[in-house]
Amino acid sequence: MNYSFEYIDIILLAMIAGFIFLRLRGILGKRTGFEGKAPPQFQEVLKKVKTNKKTETKENFDEIAQKEFLKGAKIAYETIITDFSDNDNKITTSRTLLNNEIFDQFNKALKERIKRGHEAEITFIGVNSAKIKEHKKIGNILNVTVDFIAEVITCIRDKEKKIVSGDPEKIKKIYDTWVFSRDTTSANPNWQLVNILT
Repeated sequence: MNYSFEYIDIILLAMIAGFIFLRLRGILGKRTGFEGKAPPQFQEVLKKVKTNKKTETKENFDEIAQKEFLKGAKIAYETIITDFSDNDNKITTSRTLLNNEIFDQFNKALKERIKRGHEAEITFIGVNSAKIKEHKKIGNILNVTVDFIAEVITCIRDKEKKIVSGDPEKIKKIYDTWVFSRDTTSANPNWQLVNILT
């Protein structure tokens, strides 16, 4: 009888994961062999961006577009943080959300963690706030800088399971500034993390 409950739990978790994946793909886009139209929430802002060859201004990236962008940015933030903290030793879930440089940096950090014999534990509590710090267009590239404040429970353990850093019983507030980017001339709606500011 217990086995049936375990199967139900697995099915429910799979459904939740599928829902999150579909939300993420719908808001931030997914790179495929055929690049379709941008999602409706970005169409208006992209129309304005394409007609303005100068630096982006608040009028071009309107309030509605910013709100929709931030919804996707929050999901991307949690996905990337959680993926990096997993102990499968490689970036998987968030690969399409990272440009090549950030992807290489993350993989390098993971390899160094493995070499030290460390394991990460993280419980993502949530994003307290996500605010657009600035947005500007350089050529055809639109960059959006976002300030995140989030809460996590995290720690690093060594081979003997001893805590090296962090606290598995304490909620930690983290502050990050990330830069997302996309090519405004492309029909591909993907936004990618291109820089992490310190």
